[in-house]
Amino acid sequence: MRIIAGSLKGRRLESGTWPGLRPTSDKLRETLFNILAPRMTGARVLDGFAGTGAVGLEALSRGAAHVTFVERDRRASALVAGNVRRCAVESACAIIRAGFEGAARGPLRDAVFDLVLLDPPYDEDLGPIVAAAAPLVGREGLLVLEHARRQAAPEESGDLIRGREVRSGDSALAIYQRRDSRA
Repeated sequence: MRIIAGSLKGRRLESGTWPGLRPTSDKLRETLFNILAPRMTGARVLDGFAGTGAVGLEALSRGAAHVTFVERDRRASALVAGNVRRCAVESACAIIRAGFEGAARGPLRDAVFDLVLLDPPYDEDLGPIVAAAAPLVGREGLLVLEHARRQAAPEESGDLIRGREVRSGDSALAIYQRRDSRA
């Protein structure tokens, strides 16, 4: 697995091999960042359910100012830390080892992000995850939820509303924004 574009383009990332770890494909990451390109420069990004950290590291490579990674699995958290060191971007990152919903109520409670990127396990109930993330999305920010194509993403949660869904293979990206920021 490699960083696709930007200042870290071509950097190799380590990827774990244990069951349940499902890195976002290069094709889907390319699609995601083509959509997010106008918002990337200087963005504060949350990479929830970080896995390998590839999505957050791609955001940094493409101009994000800071990425906070949240990952509960100790193996994946160590993998993220190793990939952050491999890319030499420690000063632009924070890693929180916790479940996402717990982190949202705890260490992230008062944080606000320009982009919240979530890739939960495909068998998780998406409603509570989007609800926990909603307060973390800045006024003009976006939440992007990667999910199984066969699983419906919530239409809305709190004052977040799904504005777009992009499908690619077995996966989909549901893109949310605040109700009051819709044009």
